[in-house]
Amino acid sequence: MPGLSVLAQVAKEVRRDMDAARARDPAARGVGRVEILTTWPGIHALLAHRTAHVLHEAGVPLLPRAISMCSRALTGIEIHPAARIGEGLFIDHGAGVVIGETAIIGDDVTLYQGVTLGGTGFATGKRHPTVQDNVTIGSGAKLLGPITIGHGAKIGANSVVITDVPPNCTVVGNPGHPVRVDGRRVEGPDADWIHLPDPIAEAIQALASRIGALERAVGELSGEDPDARVAQVTPLRSVRGPNPAGG
Repeated sequence: MPGLSVLAQVAKEVRRDMDAARARDPAARGVGRVEILTTWPGIHALLAHRTAHVLHEAGVPLLPRAISMCSRALTGIEIHPAARIGEGLFIDHGAGVVIGETAIIGDDVTLYQGVTLGGTGFATGKRHPTVQDNVTIGSGAKLLGPITIGHGAKIGANSVVITDVPPNCTVVGNPGHPVRVDGRRVEGPDADWIHLPDPIAEAIQALASRIGALERAVGELSGEDPDARVAQVTPLRSVRGPNPAGG
């Protein structure tokens, strides 16, 4: 029967969501499925959404939006019934998460609290982000408009992203700047938000290095000590310390 097949599909997706919570949430390790199902707000929100989405796709009026609003009141997570969400999504804590109507989320994505997948203006059609597989989005990040976040990308906390992000890149800042981390791929839900590149600091450092080279050249031409005029540059922030993600 179609109804039973739909319920079986929802149950399969919810089991995958619970597996994702156990794999990516340190607080869920060693916790049973029943406890996760009954006490994790991200799981509640996804269960409600997957049910509401099936009803929305079937053309049922009112009920999908009512389920979404009840879920929002219970969990603090707002997901439009029309949003398309893949398997293995993990919403950590979840308070303040908003996922818009035309948003598309791939498999094995991780969202932290305060994330917004929103639209801009009053445009119709596709107006919310598409997030591909294995993306991690940090606390408070805002992704706005019909942009695409490439596979394996990592969005830093409180970043504001309004343009496409290439695969396997890290984005930081407002507006977001895509950068690479040590030239390596970014893969999986790494929650290390300390050792992210700072593109503004890197640009200032490059300018300071250029000024230093010019000062040395001027010193050589004037017969002064070439190193006497070189200013000392203090880093804007330290990126030293252990990885809080445990890596």
